[in-house]
Amino acid sequence: MLPTVRSLLELIRFSHTLFALPFALTSAVLAWKLSGFHLLQLIGILLCMVFARSTAMAFNRLADRRFDALNPRTAGRHLPAGRLSVAAVWLFTFLCAASFVASTAIFLAFDNPYPFYLSLPVLLFLCIYSYTKRFTALSHVWLGASLGLSPLAAWIAIRGPADLAAPLVLGGAVLCWVAGFDIFYACQDVDFDRQAKLHSIPAKLGIRAALRVAALWHLLMVVLLVGLYWAAAPHLGAIYLAGVVAAALLLLYEHWLVRPDDLSRVNQAFFQVNGIISVGLFLVVVVQLAW
Repeated sequence: MLPTVRSLLELIRFSHTLFALPFALTSAVLAWKLSGFHLLQLIGILLCMVFARSTAMAFNRLADRRFDALNPRTAGRHLPAGRLSVAAVWLFTFLCAASFVASTAIFLAFDNPYPFYLSLPVLLFLCIYSYTKRFTALSHVWLGASLGLSPLAAWIAIRGPADLAAPLVLGGAVLCWVAGFDIFYACQDVDFDRQAKLHSIPAKLGIRAALRVAALWHLLMVVLLVGLYWAAAPHLGAIYLAGVVAAALLLLYEHWLVRPDDLSRVNQAFFQVNGIISVGLFLVVVVQLAW
């Protein structure tokens, strides 16, 4: 049983929940600044984030298992390598989806039915991403929007659909951030994507042009993070803006790591630098609000 659980967690890259969760919590702490903190809401947000992402990742592995088996870079993943059965992953997916819906019911205790009402549309949106590479090179944007829902969802879970300027701006920043680094990641599969007739910005434009597009997405992210300073006024100040400058420098470092003729450091840029950005911005906002 334990090896199966470990394999399932590896399948969905559970540790990468780190990417979206800090932005959801950033939105949450801004909402709690206005509404007051409640531990049960924090538990609900954590459960929803974990189960929503686990559902989407497991479904993605199921949807892509045929392509993963043909791609040398991904042929060793759990499903194509036979380390997990399709039935086991389907069961895991359904359990995570049901757990996500059940977790949204926590907010009914605060007379807030919106998370529960929106749970199935959100899951549908997250799962559709797995098929977007089959018909559009803008699949990176869909993935960005999927993670960009997290700040908006966390805000609605606490305050309902009211005063949405701050979470919308933060969600837009997350969309741009994810779209940019997903273009980085897709550069590794340019040849395979073209051969398999899968769509991506690198496959369509080439690696050099794709990296320029990624840079534009990340520039827009920084602009939106600056915009959050005004959208969340008067709660963010100089400490937050210093954090945005640090995030911008980290993005520059990320673009320095990944070059058209050298993709060997894509994973370093993708996992390490982006993890620092997401956690770092969350901590900066917490410090700013506590100042």
